[in-house]
Amino acid sequence: MRPLRRLRAAAARPSTLPLTRAGAVVVAAALALSGCQSILEQAYQPNVAPSDSPQIVDEVQKNDPRAQMGAREHPRIVASYGGEYHDQKTERLVARIAGALTAVSENPTQSYRITILNSPAINAFALPGGYLYVTRGLLALANDASEVAAVLSHEMAHVTANHGIERQKREEAEVIASRVVAEVLSSDLAGKQALARGKLRLAAFSRQQELQADVIGIRMLGEAGYDPYAAPRFLDSMAAYARFSSVDPDTDQSLDFLSSHPNAPQRVELARRHARAQGIEGKVGDRGREYYLAGIDGLLYGDSPEEGFVRGQTFLHGKLGIRFDVPADFRIDNKVDAVLATGPEDTAIRFDGVDAGDTDSLTNYLTSGWVAGLKPETVQETTVNGLSAATARATAERWDFDVTVVRLNNQIFRFLTAVPKGSPRLEQVSTVLKTSFRKMTPQEIASLKPLRVRVITVGPRDSLATMAARMMGTDRKLDLFKLINAMPAGASLAPGQRVKIISE
Repeated sequence: MRPLRRLRAAAARPSTLPLTRAGAVVVAAALALSGCQSILEQAYQPNVAPSDSPQIVDEVQKNDPRAQMGAREHPRIVASYGGEYHDQKTERLVARIAGALTAVSENPTQSYRITILNSPAINAFALPGGYLYVTRGLLALANDASEVAAVLSHEMAHVTANHGIERQKREEAEVIASRVVAEVLSSDLAGKQALARGKLRLAAFSRQQELQADVIGIRMLGEAGYDPYAAPRFLDSMAAYARFSSVDPDTDQSLDFLSSHPNAPQRVELARRHARAQGIEGKVGDRGREYYLAGIDGLLYGDSPEEGFVRGQTFLHGKLGIRFDVPADFRIDNKVDAVLATGPEDTAIRFDGVDAGDTDSLTNYLTSGWVAGLKPETVQETTVNGLSAATARATAERWDFDVTVVRLNNQIFRFLTAVPKGSPRLEQVSTVLKTSFRKMTPQEIASLKPLRVRVITVGPRDSLATMAARMMGTDRKLDLFKLINAMPAGASLAPGQRVKIISE
């Protein structure tokens, strides 16, 4: 959940909604944008220092109508994916890969504007005019430079083949290959009320265009000196990640690569067939593993500090200075605009916040009309760990709710607990929230650190079990360790091997 300065829009409209295991409605919020200043050195080669006069994409593309199309969509892309991720080491790594691919592309004079998106989603895509995007989530999943090169070469192929322009000619309503749309979801609690949830939907290319981009991309891989088998290999890794994520029925994979790039088994086999044309697997091309791992060591993983952190059953937000727990059998999902948690028997929690404005009474705030189905006789003032608070009950056709609001300085934090009508769990679950919500101490804030990708060397006494034990941020430590290291069933570790773990 982002700091409340980005949630001001929520205060002006009703936002108490029922949550079920199938999903939840979140408040649409304005996102602050930062400027993009990505550069790409021409013919960037390993071990060569960057140019003293780098090619500035804004200058090169200023008269390119295709780039102007991409420029119109760029702010929306950045906003939908949580902003840009800036780390000089990682940016140089991606520029190195893209530079090698540009030199062997269908159009070596095409300039690219590369943006690393600050999102844990697994995705990469391109807009007309050479706007290239890759998420830090994809970089964390990849295990070598050739895998990232496989994704980028595929997206570059869409650009050089003018697939985005072709789509514009066929369907004027979608002038470029990406756009932000609002998905309106109905609320059982609020009846006819509905709220829009901002979601990026990448306009799909045709099957023929995808296969054409595969062919061009794999050729580029080989000609740039990368392992051409990285394409089918990383497609398999992304499919494995999708299966891992699908264990959670609430996981929203709409922003992931495979949602806009269908991964049919036939397509993977075709990619292998194209790779075989360039040589025998393991005997052709460089994977670039060592310099890649060096480039992503320390990469931010999962939630960013601006959205707070989930640690087991606890949500902590250092910038807001707050924390709370959910019951042991709940799973927390930290969205951009709210924190959602789901538990057994269709029990759910939503937490968000709004600016207090000129609110002088929390009981008056509860009864001001934003809670549909409120039972006025249940409204009462209280305190939560020394903070002013108010609680009430509400009801809908199929749901009972506990609504608790807590004031901290000029902010109002809101808890909504939803259970099926008549369930005895309402008091039990809401009590956990009320008793655990509190201000963080300065020491707690100082000690709160984000999770990162750490590259370590396997020691003589290390095993899968000892490495998995060092993983943080997941209750499926061994599964995630094997996934991010692309380890097949039955694989083992060898002393001296370099592997990724997730830790602070």
